[in-house]
Amino acid sequence: MEAIGLSGPERVRPYRVLGVLGQGGMGRVLLAAAPDGRLVAVKQVHAGLAADDAFRARFRREWPPRSGCPGPIRRP
Repeated sequence: MEAIGLSGPERVRPYRVLGVLGQGGMGRVLLAAAPDGRLVAVKQVHAGLAADDAFRARFRREWPPRSGCPGPIRRP
C-alpha cells in the first residue's frame, strides 16, 4: 500500500482514505475505512473518464457483476 500523498483525497463520502492499493489506466483503488471501522476498497477513476458518458454507461453495465466482491457494494 502506498500513502495517499498530497493528491488526496482524505475522504470519499463517508469513507476515510488510508492509502492507495493500486493504480492503472482507469484510475486507482483506495483503501478506506467505513464509519463502522470496516476496511473497504474504493475505485477512483480519472476525471476525464468520469466525465465521459460512454465510459460511465459501460462501467455501470460491467460492475458489480464481475467484481466478485462480497458484501455491500455502493457506487455514486
